[in-house]
Amino acid sequence: MEHLSSTLSLPNGTVLKNRLAKSAMSENLSDATHAPTQTLIRAYERWAAGGAGLLITGNVMIDAKAIGEPQNVVVENKKDFALLQAWAATVKDTGTHLWPQLNHPGRQAIGVINKDTVAPSAVALKITGGNSLFQMPRALTEPEIYDLIEKFGNTAAILQAAGFTGVQIHAAHGYLISQFLSPITNQRKDQWGGSLANRAKFVVAVYRKIRERVGNDFPIGIKINSADFQRGGFTEEESLEVIKILSAEAIDLIEISGGTYERAAMMGASKKKSTVAREAYFIDYIEKARQITQTPLMLTGGFRTVSVMENAIAMGKLDVVGMARPYAIYPNIARDILTGKVKEITTPVITTGIKMLDKMRSVDLIWYELQIKRIGEGKMPDFKMSALRALAHISWLSFRKAFRKN
Repeated sequence: MEHLSSTLSLPNGTVLKNRLAKSAMSENLSDATHAPTQTLIRAYERWAAGGAGLLITGNVMIDAKAIGEPQNVVVENKKDFALLQAWAATVKDTGTHLWPQLNHPGRQAIGVINKDTVAPSAVALKITGGNSLFQMPRALTEPEIYDLIEKFGNTAAILQAAGFTGVQIHAAHGYLISQFLSPITNQRKDQWGGSLANRAKFVVAVYRKIRERVGNDFPIGIKINSADFQRGGFTEEESLEVIKILSAEAIDLIEISGGTYERAAMMGASKKKSTVAREAYFIDYIEKARQITQTPLMLTGGFRTVSVMENAIAMGKLDVVGMARPYAIYPNIARDILTGKVKEITTPVITTGIKMLDKMRSVDLIWYELQIKRIGEGKMPDFKMSALRALAHISWLSFRKAFRKN
C-alpha cells in the first residue's frame, strides 16, 4: 500500500500520516444536555488506535436551538470543556488527526425536537411520506445570519482550545450552508441570494470567521456537494466554481460528497449499477475538480476495494480516501488495509420494507449508529441486529426529546 501509506502535507503545513480517513458519520451519542458521553469518547479511542490518518467526527452543532438529531453534541460554550478535552485526547500519541465536523441543520432539523426551524428561505423539505417530520422553516434575518457566522467561529475556537487538531465545515448534504448554495433553498433577494457569488458568501464568511478565530496553523477542511442531484438545484458546474473560491481562500482539505435528505446520493441512493460497481460514487466529478485546484481532495462514498483506493491515490485523482460505515463495523479497518490484512470490505444495507424510511435510509443510518454505540461500549459489532431494533431506537429518542421540548 505504497500510496495509501504515504504522508500528505496540507497547505498550512499540517501532515497526515497516511491517506486513509474516517469520514463523518451520525453518532447520536450525546447525553441529554448534548454533551459528549463516555461511550462516544471510547469509540474514538478505538478508532484512534485503528491506524487512520484522519478521523472526522459526526455533526457537532454550533447552536443548541438547532439540533439535527436527538443526541447531537452541541458546542456553543465551555460548559462541557473537560469532556471535550477528553474527546480530543483520544488521539494523543497516535499521530492521528481528529477534526470535529461543524454543522447547522437549517431546514433539515426534525420538527419534534426543535421549536424553531430556520433556513435561507422559507422553502419546505419535500420527502414523499416524510414531510410531517420537518417544519416549514422561516427565513433567517440578516442579523441572524451574522450571528450564525460568529457561532461557527466560536465553536471552532472552543474545540481548538480543547485540543482537537482541526475542524471540518459541513457544507454538503442539504444542511444550512448547502441550503445557502442551492437556488432551490436560497431564494433571497439580498446580498446572500441570487447569483452564485452571492449564494457562496455565507460559506466564505464562515470559513473566514473560523480562520480569524483559530489562526493559520490550525487546519480547516470542508465537505461540499458535487451537486444536489435535484433539478434546479446546486449544479456540478457551480460546485466547481465554489471549489475555486475556497481554494483561493487557502482552505486545507476539500471533501467531496453529494445529495440532500431529499435525494441521498451520499448513501448511494439512486446510483446506477455501473457507478456502484466502480465504487467511488463521485469519481467523475473529482477528476474535474483535480483539474482546477491543487488543494488536497478527499473523496467519500462507495470505496470498498483496497486496490481501487490505492490506484485512485497513485493516479493523483484524489489525495485522501474517505470511508464512513466500514469504520462502524470494522474499527481497525485502516490498519487492516495498510498491513494487507483486508483486500475488500462489505457493508450491509439495512431495510424495513417501509418505502419512505428506506428511501431516506433512516433505519440504515440508525443501525450503523447503534454499531458505533457498541464500539464505544467495548463490544463487537452485531451484524445480526434487526432493522426493527434500529427503528424502535430512533422512535424512542425522538419521543423522549419531544417530551423534553414541550
